[in-house]
Amino acid sequence: MKNFLFLLITSIIAQIIGGAAQAEQLSADKIIEMANDASYYVGKDGQASVRMTITDSSGGTRVREFMILRKNLDKKDQKFYIYFKAPADVRKMAYLVWKHAEGDDNRWLWLPALNLKKRIAPGDKRTSFVGSDFFYEDVSGRGTGEDFHELVETDDARYLIKNVPREPDSVEFAYYNVWISKETFLPEKAEYYDKNGRLYRRVEAKKVVTIQGHPTVTESVAVDLDAGTSTMNRFENVKYDIGLKEKIFTERFLRRPPREVTR
Repeated sequence: MKNFLFLLITSIIAQIIGGAAQAEQLSADKIIEMANDASYYVGKDGQASVRMTITDSSGGTRVREFMILRKNLDKKDQKFYIYFKAPADVRKMAYLVWKHAEGDDNRWLWLPALNLKKRIAPGDKRTSFVGSDFFYEDVSGRGTGEDFHELVETDDARYLIKNVPREPDSVEFAYYNVWISKETFLPEKAEYYDKNGRLYRRVEAKKVVTIQGHPTVTESVAVDLDAGTSTMNRFENVKYDIGLKEKIFTERFLRRPPREVTR
């Protein structure tokens, strides 16, 4: 019996040590891939109501409310649909993304006040999303292949990854560091540095809640350190695997929103 217990304990310890060693052996590319999956690919599809609060350098605030829908496709491609409900100046505005794992994404913005459908060029994806401190690229995520990834540091709770753009002239940053949770693989904080090595932008996950078994960011904030402005997104009514139809994510629904976002 003693020999059996000794072997059992030894086996358990070996499994723990082996599991820890395996975790430590993850490459920077693999960690980033897992973080991308945890952030943007949970379930087959998903939806959320978002309350966006934009705070200017004087402390004044503006609030925007919108719905976001997402559907996963084959080969890591995705489609996103965002419909603005309030305030009046952005009501009925819509944003559509066809995200391609390989190649540039397709992005459209519908501006009802101007009766205008605007195509967002690939070079504009790192510009302000509807006047906030988040970028268009933040909505659907940055392609994992667009940067070189280096594991800089690791501790019991997080990985620290340095990311350097493969095409530096296509973005405003020289590099960014991202801290990724070892437990959930959700990015907890990202800090962006300019060509002079100066920190100018920060994005953080402020609150994580488990929804339908999936760790989910329900509060996130982006800060422009130069302008002294910030934007907080609060996500409510988050649902996964709701059976969204792909036809929702088409240009014709920019002008005429589907019932999934208006009900």
